[in-house]
Amino acid sequence: MMSSRERTLRAFGKIAGLPDRVPFQFDLCRSLTEEFGRRLSIAPEYAISYYEDLTYRISANAIRTALGSDCIVVGGTVPSSYAPTPVDDGVTINEFGMWMKPTELYMEVVKCPLADVESEDALNAYSMPDPFSPGRFDAARRDIDRFGKDYFVIGDVELSLFELAWHLVGLEKYLIDLSMEESWIEKLNDRVEEWTTSLALQLVSLGVDAIWLGEDLGTQTSMLISPDMWRERFKPRYARLIARLKQANPNLLVAFHSDGAVAPLLDDFIELGVDIYNPVQPNVPGSDPQKLMDNYGGRIFFFGGIDQQALLPSGDAAAIKREVSDRARIMGKKGGYLMAPAHIIQADVLPETVISLRDAVLALAKNE
Repeated sequence: MMSSRERTLRAFGKIAGLPDRVPFQFDLCRSLTEEFGRRLSIAPEYAISYYEDLTYRISANAIRTALGSDCIVVGGTVPSSYAPTPVDDGVTINEFGMWMKPTELYMEVVKCPLADVESEDALNAYSMPDPFSPGRFDAARRDIDRFGKDYFVIGDVELSLFELAWHLVGLEKYLIDLSMEESWIEKLNDRVEEWTTSLALQLVSLGVDAIWLGEDLGTQTSMLISPDMWRERFKPRYARLIARLKQANPNLLVAFHSDGAVAPLLDDFIELGVDIYNPVQPNVPGSDPQKLMDNYGGRIFFFGGIDQQALLPSGDAAAIKREVSDRARIMGKKGGYLMAPAHIIQADVLPETVISLRDAVLALAKNE
């Protein structure tokens, strides 16, 4: 029987031959993690990310692999000696100085540490966290040692550039000052690029198979910034980052994540050396699976594609099975596809629906 690691490496062309079925990956919110932990008698292991909403990307690998994931996801955490600063009403201050408030689904940034910055001098007074703090990769090292021989290992550094920068400033102010070409913006972007590069290179040194870069650049209908602005202000930064990663490990696969309608950037991603595009969000312009394969198949791999907004919350097992079969037939017939929901599976999805999704994937025949 083909191992999960071999299956995924075959899908991404790192081992010759086709996988026996499309490989599968998924993330679970906390309530689903806890529920499946009870069902499987596996205590959830939470790796607390430096940015709270990434925690469920990099946690509970034992539960996910027991449920059928072919991949594990690891990443940087808070340092071993770190604890967030409590404020009130559940609000805490994280390493970056962001005030974080828990909501039903996410942790929301309610106060940004650089909300009032207007100059390079003010920016210079701000200290970024140390990416090399002790303990930041203890959980990643543990899970790679435990699962790395049998499972494909993804190192997560999402919120790579644009999104981490605007979380430090606030979206409206960041976009205005970016458009006005305020000089301090590029200095901030330099520091964010250095942070992300340092994290990613440490993950590469631990032996991950892929680095998962990215940020949400799109809405349901368009991009948050114009493609031309992204090409001018962020593409050169990604070029440097990806070049450094592939210099450190020429066999490394680079995945790029962006929710929303970002199809106008796919040629740019390919030019940068991005190997895998995620999450292939359904129901936005430019994400039709057949058109993606016609235009980009053989030039970039795909990761994601299963509808998280309507299909999975509906719980319709027959519709899920059809969607899995269609995605595998269109996008995975010749390899090149890692099937996954287009988002972390949230609490509006029943545990039985997760099982239905898993069962539909595991039932796929070779080359279906």
